[in-house]
Amino acid sequence: MKSLFKSKPRTPVDLVRLTRELLVMIDLGAPDNKETKREEKIVELSKLVREMKQVLYGDSESEPVIEACAQLTQEFFRENTLRLLVICLPKLNLETRKDATQVVANLQRQQVQSRLIACDYLEKNLDLMDILIDGYENSELALHYGSMLKECIRHQSIARYVLESERMKKFFDYIQLPNFDVASDAATNFRELLTRHKSTVAEFLSKNYDWFFLEYNSKLLESSNYITKRQGVTLLGDILLDRSNSAVMTRYVSSLDNLRILMNLLRESSKTIQIEAFHVFKLFVANQNKPPEIVGILVTNRSKLLRLFADFKTNKEDEQFEADKAQVIREIAALERKEAP
Repeated sequence: MKSLFKSKPRTPVDLVRLTRELLVMIDLGAPDNKETKREEKIVELSKLVREMKQVLYGDSESEPVIEACAQLTQEFFRENTLRLLVICLPKLNLETRKDATQVVANLQRQQVQSRLIACDYLEKNLDLMDILIDGYENSELALHYGSMLKECIRHQSIARYVLESERMKKFFDYIQLPNFDVASDAATNFRELLTRHKSTVAEFLSKNYDWFFLEYNSKLLESSNYITKRQGVTLLGDILLDRSNSAVMTRYVSSLDNLRILMNLLRESSKTIQIEAFHVFKLFVANQNKPPEIVGILVTNRSKLLRLFADFKTNKEDEQFEADKAQVIREIAALERKEAP
């Protein structure tokens, strides 16, 4: 063990190897591993993780050295250091968890010979994503695992795995957890999964349209929680207005049930929710191939809608909003004329 405490500078490769050795010992928790020795190992591990962070991020006196970062990255993913770090995170103290989270985050962006080798490693160890997502069920670990997850899903193949996994459904519950910070973190990653990788998201939504929007409508748009509802309708607008999702948007705005939900959101007491709901509602009105039942409900509620939009304003002057509102009013008025005998 004396070699662990040597004072001469340790190379990036040394740092990773020593970290890995200690993680193995901590993970195994050998019977003869007395509490005092275990604490010593935790303290030494904390120093090593902090040193790795310094190599990757630099400090107040020096910038990170590209070659050192590459050496550390290559050694880190040569064996199962990431897996060990993720598994052992609950056994580390708070500061070391924070440092470890920053190390893992930085490594996702490090290139070795023009390759993101973190992505290569994760593709062979996809079950680590399951561990990170399940971390939302432990409030002490949720923000650390959530931060790691956010960086991992920057890789398109990893985001695809999460989207297509059974755990994707769990996000609808994690977003509504009572712990505000944890719920917000889950919502951030949920948004990231549904907006970052356009082609992957479009494919996912097309394949999983029925169950996804059933959950989305009931758990987010019809939630009794203001924040959940506001985030849900804002994200829905971003998803449907993205050109990559045009086929999904057309399908969504052809549903009478969806229209009813959006019309209810237009009646919310919150101005923010009303405005965000309007950005989705206008897509129903703009649809040039409205099903008869959509036309029918718009005509039936024409006067109520026109009264609502007459006083409908944003807090700040917004020319685009005013133009959209004027167009919606014209479209609804025109529908009335078309339907008149």
